[in-house]
Amino acid sequence: MTGATGFIGSRLVRELARRGYEVVVFSRNPTRARGEVSGAADYVAWEPTERGAWVSAVEGAYAVVNLAGASVGGKRWNDRYKREIANSRTVGTRGLVNAMTVAKARPSVLLSMSVIGYYGHRDATPLDESAPPGDDFLARVGVAWEQEARKAEALGVRVFLPRTGIVLGAAGGALSLMALPARLFIGGPILPGSQYVSWIHLADEIAILAQGLEDARFAGPINATAPNPVTNREFNAALGRALGRPSWAPVPGVAVKAVVGEFAESVITGQRVIPRRLLELGYAFKFPTLDAALGDIYGPWRDPSGVAP
Repeated sequence: MTGATGFIGSRLVRELARRGYEVVVFSRNPTRARGEVSGAADYVAWEPTERGAWVSAVEGAYAVVNLAGASVGGKRWNDRYKREIANSRTVGTRGLVNAMTVAKARPSVLLSMSVIGYYGHRDATPLDESAPPGDDFLARVGVAWEQEARKAEALGVRVFLPRTGIVLGAAGGALSLMALPARLFIGGPILPGSQYVSWIHLADEIAILAQGLEDARFAGPINATAPNPVTNREFNAALGRALGRPSWAPVPGVAVKAVVGEFAESVITGQRVIPRRLLELGYAFKFPTLDAALGDIYGPWRDPSGVAP
C-alpha cells in the first residue's frame, strides 16, 4: 500500500489487518511509517518512480493499494507544486503498473485512488460515473492518473478506481480545517453558497475500499461519495448545528482565492456527485445524510474539535 500514513491510508491499514491481510506499507520513510502506522507486516522504502528495489514486494501480492499523492491543498499552487501534484500520482502509478508487468505472480486487483475533481468545475447537474471529465488542472490530473492505473487491465488485473469526495472524520482530514471557522464563531458559507459539496463519512470510505478489494464487481471508476450531496450553504449550516455554533458569516469567494490562490476554484465551485454504481451494487451507506455523519463525528462523547477523548 502506498499512502498508508495518510488520513485514509492509516485507517485502511488497520481495517485490512483486522480482516486478516498482511499489509506491506510502501513509504518514502519506512522508519517513520512504522511509528505512525501500526498493524502492517512490513515497511518498504518506496519512491514514486517507474522502477526501484521495491518492485520485488509486488510479486505474489493479492492486491496493490495506491493512495499516494501530494496534497492538493497542502501548499499554494505554483508551476513547480502543480508538477509535484501531477507527478506524484501519474509517475507513482506508472511505476506500480510496471512492477506488475514484470511480476511472475501478478496481483488480482489494483485499487488506485481517484477523486471527484475528475469531473471539473460543474453546476448543480447530478454527475454519475458516466459523466465526462472536466478540463481544469485537477480534472486533467485525474484523467491522467486513471489512465495510468487502467494500463494494468491489459495484464489481467482488475482495476478499481474510487472517485472519492471530501472524506469526513474525526481528528484529521479536510473537516478539521472546514470546522475551524465555526469553532471560532465565524462560520458560514463560502459564496456563492450554491456550489455543491460531495462528501463521504470516513467509515463508509474505508468500508467501500475494503469491499472493493474483495468484490470482483468493483471495477473501473466508482463514485465514493454519500448519496446526498449538499450545497456549501447547507453544509455549513449542518456543521454549525453539529458544533452548536452559528453559521451566519458568509465568506466571499474572491477572499478565499486571495488567500489560497488557484486551489480556491475547487472550493468556490463544486460537483454534485451521485454514487450510482455503489447503489446498483447494493452498498448500504452507514451515514447517508450529512446530519447523521456530523452527529457521529461531533457526538456528545467528543469535544468540539472532533478528537475522541
